Amino acid sequence: MARVLKMGVPLLYLFMFLRKKKNKSGSISIQIISKERGKYKVVKTIGSSDNEQQIQKLVFLAKQEIERLNSQSKLFISENDAVIEQVFETLGNASIRTVGPEIIFGKIYDSIGFNKIKEDLFKHLVIARLAFPLSKLKTIEYLYRFQGVVLNIDTVYRFLDKLNNKLKGQVEQIAFAHTLKILDGKISIVFYDMTTLYFEASDEDDLRKAGFSKDGKHQNPQIFLGLLVGLGGYAIGYDIFEGNIYEGHTLIPFVEKITAKFNLDKPIIVADSGLLSKDNIIALDEKNYQYIIGARLKNESEKVKKEILADKLIDSGMMVIKKSPNTRLIITYASNRAAKDEHNRKRGLQRLEKQIKSGKLTKSSINNKGYNKYLKLDGQISIEIDYEKFKQDSSWDGLKGYITNTKLSDKEVIENYKNLWHIEKAFRMSKTDLRIRPIYHRLRRRIEAHICISFTAYCIYKELERILYKEKSTLSLRKAAESTHNMYEITYTLPKSKHTKSRLLKMNDEQAELYEIIRKIF
Repeated sequence: MARVLKMGVPLLYLFMFLRKKKNKSGSISIQIISKERGKYKVVKTIGSSDNEQQIQKLVFLAKQEIERLNSQSKLFISENDAVIEQVFETLGNASIRTVGPEIIFGKIYDSIGFNKIKEDLFKHLVIARLAFPLSKLKTIEYLYRFQGVVLNIDTVYRFLDKLNNKLKGQVEQIAFAHTLKILDGKISIVFYDMTTLYFEASDEDDLRKAGFSKDGKHQNPQIFLGLLVGLGGYAIGYDIFEGNIYEGHTLIPFVEKITAKFNLDKPIIVADSGLLSKDNIIALDEKNYQYIIGARLKNESEKVKKEILADKLIDSGMMVIKKSPNTRLIITYASNRAAKDEHNRKRGLQRLEKQIKSGKLTKSSINNKGYNKYLKLDGQISIEIDYEKFKQDSSWDGLKGYITNTKLSDKEVIENYKNLWHIEKAFRMSKTDLRIRPIYHRLRRRIEAHICISFTAYCIYKELERILYKEKSTLSLRKAAESTHNMYEITYTLPKSKHTKSRLLKMNDEQAELYEIIRKIF
């Protein structure tokens, strides 16, 4: 391989490339490698890290160094080039920082109105939850490494201790005002649901209780999170409840509190069958609320069940049964739902058969909800599967029920109920993208603060989704969020004027698209 000798410059290899070397410790070293006569040589090691964001920065610095070394191999260097080289000589890791989360999520945070909260640390914690949803200790590392914000864990915990009582109401008011604006100033229908959030710590207290877990973490203490959203899944309010409470008992108190707080004019309440109870129906009727609630068809009276099964609905078929002068039960049938129901039943049966065959079916397994309803206890020691009950359940495959006291048409009732998927998506986004669980905090006030931060983060995430859809972007929500991780800003000092400047580094096509969308709107 040819080499060039230049005054004051050692022999340099013209052909160089970047290499990522995995170390025994698990970290990645970023090296510049040259090749001459079939042999490879390490020209320079830029650095090593086990953090993906830091690795990306090291890669960037390595590319810059390769360009610098190649430029030195030229016989003639202009005065301008020499000045540029001088500037780059002063750059270090601290000169480059990740600014994407602040540019994108920070702008949305301000536009929704959360900038009215005069707490810089709150904004930092919310954006950190959106960009790199980690533990509070890891969040401190992120803020220092990528935002230049110096904090210690005690400062964060002291802030969390005072956050919930101080900011929850203001956060909800801002979120509600934004949702009202998105929905053209009218909220006539709301969607309520609950989910469980589990804790890694095994001890219980007055809030964290073991109970039926929707996450399948039955041995972990948990809390219930109740969430109310408008059409489209835009946030209105939330609350947390003890982990062993029956979720049906939360509906009325929660709705009463939220409607009073925001002066809502008796919106139609939509909820799934987990919140269906005789007491809830009575209370909703007494308080003059209209509702659409998922029905539990198998819990209906024998007379109603016989009437449903006798009808033999075909695909997309519908029947209506009058429950009272103001209440009706709507039943629909869908063949694709029937196929899914059948698949789930068979899978549950196979799981039971496998457990019985292996002898691993324990008392705790029997007490759990689910497909154990097909078990039949014979005396005190023999367990077998009730295949007749399994066969009878097939009659209900594909059937779905809705109980309502509204004046809406049957079709409108079903269409509104289908919008519940937005709240299910809200929980899914919170649990996966924002990693609201598991929760490592033990004190109630810190748990409440963690939920408040996550609720705010969800509002911003949801708004980004709306903006991408409105602008007909090709980016998915997750891809857009991930693209913020590698948006960098470089800070440099001009050699003659000594002026310090900052400049965004060139973005890839996806980052540029997202940046232009946000810049145009805000």
